[in-house]
Amino acid sequence: MCRPRAWQRPVTATETAPDPERATLDKATSENFPVAPFFLPKAWRTDLMAVYGFARLVDDIGDGDLAPGGADARLLGVSPAESEDRLVLLDAFEADLRRVFDGTPRHPLLRRLQPTVRRCSLTPEPFLGLIAANRQDQLVARYETYDDLLAYCELSANPVGRLVLAVTGTSTPERIRLSDAICTALQIVEHLQDVAEDLGRDRIYLPAADMKRFHVQETDLSAKTASASVRALVAYEAQRARDLLNEGAPLVGSVHGRLKLLLAGFVAGGRAAIRAIAAAEYDVLPGPPRPGKVQLLRETGVILRGEG
Repeated sequence: MCRPRAWQRPVTATETAPDPERATLDKATSENFPVAPFFLPKAWRTDLMAVYGFARLVDDIGDGDLAPGGADARLLGVSPAESEDRLVLLDAFEADLRRVFDGTPRHPLLRRLQPTVRRCSLTPEPFLGLIAANRQDQLVARYETYDDLLAYCELSANPVGRLVLAVTGTSTPERIRLSDAICTALQIVEHLQDVAEDLGRDRIYLPAADMKRFHVQETDLSAKTASASVRALVAYEAQRARDLLNEGAPLVGSVHGRLKLLLAGFVAGGRAAIRAIAAAEYDVLPGPPRPGKVQLLRETGVILRGEG
């Protein structure tokens, strides 16, 4: 696709307002799990925030949640006429990602990522998976079966855990398998929390076969509060997520030190979120049930003590 030459160059920081890099990274505090907590070594925190910045920005592109003003599009070399086209933005983002590995990227979040890629010998595959998931979001709005949803999570969630293991130098085939279970569970939990928000984007991540089994229609998901059928469906999917978390939990015991605490926080974040959903009696339609910090700390302690 031909673009005007003026849009084929990096944009300097003085030309961008607001700061798209800071706007993206500031979202780390609202996640269900700790992104780069203070207790980790500084090098790990730096690398994990670089990975988070990539993952958060690609999701924001896919969801149409970029900071106002079009700064990200300009940085990626996308013209104003195409700045609302998410597929064009994702293509430009992928092109800039490839510069991380063989040149100089345009976007500051990808320039931040480049030293991490080199230091940790990261490969393009997990990053490309996250981009592919967001492309799929533009083309696929419904999932027929649970297996279809798992295939989506293989792209949308599992690469994040694999990157955490790679950054910390702890990747093994078994740890990757356990990490995939945890990450898929966290993705399912997020989908349950965001049923109403996703429906507003014309997306439904509840498998159609399960909706049929529980006699749930799409119109039921647009109600202000959930019916008994919707609550039963959410409880069913929450149990699936809980089972996946339990399957992946041995990952925590396979590592030591500060990494063990970080991974316990991931599992605890998922379990605490499921408890918050249960406390809301599985009525997720008024808004996302969120766990408090006390609940998160309690769950983390249980995991570290090996009690669950």
